[in-house]
Amino acid sequence: MAATDPIADYLTRLRNALMAGHRIVDIPSSNLKKRITEILYDQGYILKYKFDDEGVQGTIRIALKYQQDNRVPVIRKMARISKPGLRKFARVDELPRIINGLGIAIVSTSKGVMTDKEARKNNVGGEVLCYVY
Repeated sequence: MAATDPIADYLTRLRNALMAGHRIVDIPSSNLKKRITEILYDQGYILKYKFDDEGVQGTIRIALKYQQDNRVPVIRKMARISKPGLRKFARVDELPRIINGLGIAIVSTSKGVMTDKEARKNNVGGEVLCYVY
């Protein structure tokens, strides 16, 4: 079955794996999901990732990251902001600051998918895909 919102499906698979305490989760691949995975890795929200391009679509294998002491996930919350039925766009001066800069907003801009901090640095706005903190 084709997902009507692949980003929401991606976030839901991550959220469900974290709540179940899994170490690894496999997600169907796309270029946008690959870029979001790279951003999550660069920001320290996931441990490792691997792109398997076997088959028609390929998969993304993500090793989830937990705090050492009590198995609490590093990712506390993920929220889809711009949805297929209601797109949310923001100019560079309107880009949200998540928990006063402790979290990230992933933004799809004309210069590619990046965090809100990178978008401010590059002076571009775009579609606010999701929040992660």
